[in-house]
Amino acid sequence: MSRLIRTNWAGNYTYRARTILEPATLSELQQSVARSDRVKALGSRHSFNEIADTVGTQISLAGLNRVLAIDHKDRTVRVEGGIRYGELAPILEQEGFALPNLASLPHISIAGAISTATHGSGSLIGNLATQVTALEVVGSKGDLWAVSKAEAPNEFAAAVVSMGGLGIFASITLAIEPRYAMRQDVYLGLSHDQLAAELTAIFDSGTSVSVFTTWRGEQTSAIWIKQRMDWEGVLDLADLAGVFKATTAMHPLPDGGGGDCTTQLGRVGPWYKRLPHFKMDFAPSHGAEIQAEYFIPYAYGPQAVAAMRTLGRALSSVLMISELRTIAADDLWLSPGFRGPSLAIHFTFKRDPIQVAAVLLLIETVLSPFGAVPHWGKVTRLAPKAIAGNYEKFGCFKEFARDMDPDQVFANEYLDLLFDEF
Repeated sequence: MSRLIRTNWAGNYTYRARTILEPATLSELQQSVARSDRVKALGSRHSFNEIADTVGTQISLAGLNRVLAIDHKDRTVRVEGGIRYGELAPILEQEGFALPNLASLPHISIAGAISTATHGSGSLIGNLATQVTALEVVGSKGDLWAVSKAEAPNEFAAAVVSMGGLGIFASITLAIEPRYAMRQDVYLGLSHDQLAAELTAIFDSGTSVSVFTTWRGEQTSAIWIKQRMDWEGVLDLADLAGVFKATTAMHPLPDGGGGDCTTQLGRVGPWYKRLPHFKMDFAPSHGAEIQAEYFIPYAYGPQAVAAMRTLGRALSSVLMISELRTIAADDLWLSPGFRGPSLAIHFTFKRDPIQVAAVLLLIETVLSPFGAVPHWGKVTRLAPKAIAGNYEKFGCFKEFARDMDPDQVFANEYLDLLFDEF
């Protein structure tokens, strides 16, 4: 047990929890929960808001990071909640397996990622929570309960993306597939007009596609295309007027070094060394930053691009880079994909809370008409009612959470504000 005076990964949020515990076994985890009246799990600290905070006990999952079983026949892997994708991926590769997708950072914990519907990119691929097939959860009394997609699909759809509101994910079972190779190429010269006009073709041009821009000027910054060698895209971006391949390694940020990033220039390599943007052994992104992200229905993509272009100058003093990605639809209650395919518009800002708060109002004003909802783990100024109201199943989730946690052990200010709207 220790006093907690600490910030999240980026340093923009200071946790208020009185105590932090770091259990090393499932039994210790259960005992830690049972002894506490208010609890939140802490993964790799990559959230940018209070979602993982509590006035009580924060339980770090860093010591619960083991691979528990790989089922070659059923093609699943069961892991402890604290394991990071960058730790799991090489083990799967060695066993001949892979995950369908990864986020841009391999540094994030699996429990934290699935709880918040964190994602990579890919028009045909769901967010990381869609890889889950079963969960074991430590409940409010330290009890252990299980839910699987096959046996209880309704409860499962409520439990996976749950923002820590139901309990602590002790083990997670993921679907896996045979390992595959990929290449990664970066293209330059794409205009914002071309992006809006050819949005679907551009995002269908690779397995995982990211478009980077500052929203200023006529051109985007870059398009990163990660292509499975056993898949084919529908478009070679070099066929678009003015678009060409980069000939040196790139970083998403204009002043970043390409050596921090996964291998580019069309060189073929393992899936887990191409799907993320950043290498596991390098500090990801910028570090001292604040991130925001909004999901809109994919059909509104061209209109959203046009709307965001009006903010280029207003964002210029605080925005480092913006990234657009696509995510397939899913049936998880609190996933943005429940509404259908999504376009995610991500923002990496300088760590200047006052300026960021001001520009968030501008961004949310232009994106709200398209039904924008924020990433659960990133900053926003949208009212809780405006967020929860865009989730058809939010009222059902609140009821489920109250049934599973009647004493509200896993509640916090973040969830209370959302729940108060129902």
